[in-house]
Amino acid sequence: MNYRSSTMQSKWKKTQWLLKDSYFRKYVPHTLLFNKKNLSAMLDNYSSVFFKPTNGSGGTNIIRIRKTDRGYLSQMNATKTSYSTTNQLYRDLNRFAGSRSYLLQKGINLAQSNGKPFDIRVMVQKNRQGDWVSTALFTKIGKPNKVATNYNQGGTVRTFSETMNGTDFSSTFTPQMESKLKRLGVAVGNNFDRHHKGFQELGLDVALDSKGKPWILEVNTRPQIYPLKALKNRNLYDKILSYGKHYGRFK
Repeated sequence: MNYRSSTMQSKWKKTQWLLKDSYFRKYVPHTLLFNKKNLSAMLDNYSSVFFKPTNGSGGTNIIRIRKTDRGYLSQMNATKTSYSTTNQLYRDLNRFAGSRSYLLQKGINLAQSNGKPFDIRVMVQKNRQGDWVSTALFTKIGKPNKVATNYNQGGTVRTFSETMNGTDFSSTFTPQMESKLKRLGVAVGNNFDRHHKGFQELGLDVALDSKGKPWILEVNTRPQIYPLKALKNRNLYDKILSYGKHYGRFK
């Protein structure tokens, strides 16, 4: 898609931008560059760790690592592999990474809607006056046997309110969280502007943990909106396009 909005592929650089601002630190899961020392440290501290490409997109090549009674269990897509030692796990991950850069991120125990894990996309866009506006919230509901919730990993797109109705959170929680996430989206836009010029839109991937705390998993600078066409009501899709016209986004 060729429209006028800056891009930044490196998840590591974008994470560092957020961590430089004390406001965001409580919202960013512990994230380190992949190496043997960092892998050991993350596995010492967390029961679940995600191994994800620094420049990846669409939820591809993401591996979830979980501690077990006998060592570790890795999963990519539906394929699971057991390891008895950290060294064995590191060798396989390092071989898989090859020359590509990877990150390690603390795993978040995702909240569930009707028994299925989900995360939230917060779409933020510049208006014609150059101010950031959170224009849409929607959710990506994952398949139980998948590591990522992404649409092209078999996930399902739903409206925020519909998804929240399937959770155990209270009825007052949903509007409060919606307002909080919209404020967070605008704040991230302003943060990114301080580090790099030319952004017109961003897509925040936010996880809610089982206690209702939001976590920014990553910030997309080329967010896909075509899955919204699958919704019965195209209002969200049309709203995003109406905001995107002035910078050349038409689909």
